[in-house]
Amino acid sequence: MTDQGPTAAGDDLPGKPTSASRTTLSHIMTAADTNLLGTVHGGVIMKLVDDAAGAVAGRHSGGPAVTASMDEMAFLSPVRVGDLVHVHAQCNWTGRTSMEIGVRVMAERWNESTPATQVGSAYLVFAAVDADGMPRSVPPVIPDSERNARRFQEAQIRRTHRLARRRAIRELREQRPDE
Repeated sequence: MTDQGPTAAGDDLPGKPTSASRTTLSHIMTAADTNLLGTVHGGVIMKLVDDAAGAVAGRHSGGPAVTASMDEMAFLSPVRVGDLVHVHAQCNWTGRTSMEIGVRVMAERWNESTPATQVGSAYLVFAAVDADGMPRSVPPVIPDSERNARRFQEAQIRRTHRLARRRAIRELREQRPDE
């Protein structure tokens, strides 16, 4: 369901610039979001990340898209009750039916005038699906700045690593059947 190859011939969908589907979701963290240490639970942040990435994937693909994988979720510093969390997401790369969405998580104190600081980041792969849940083509993403061109190239590297890791694991399992 995550065919990430180049756009197939005949899939002549017009490209969309990175900025066309970029999204920011903001949420104030409450006591209901905390873990046993009194900071916001990582799973709460991950749900916000998935929500924002899903919005971008749906916007970019023009319809439903499902989470296929999440890479490199990094928590850089704790989020506290009362923090206003901003989740910024954009489409970094597209294949034939899949998209890599990059997400940056920022937090700021609700009652302070200090700038928001980055508290996390992640990369997710979404697959566009039709009404029957089958993969459907997505428009190519067109990087609209040097920064987005760099992100596109970095996404291609992550894709190569994902595919190589999947292949290596499959080969290892074929060599060592269940014991």
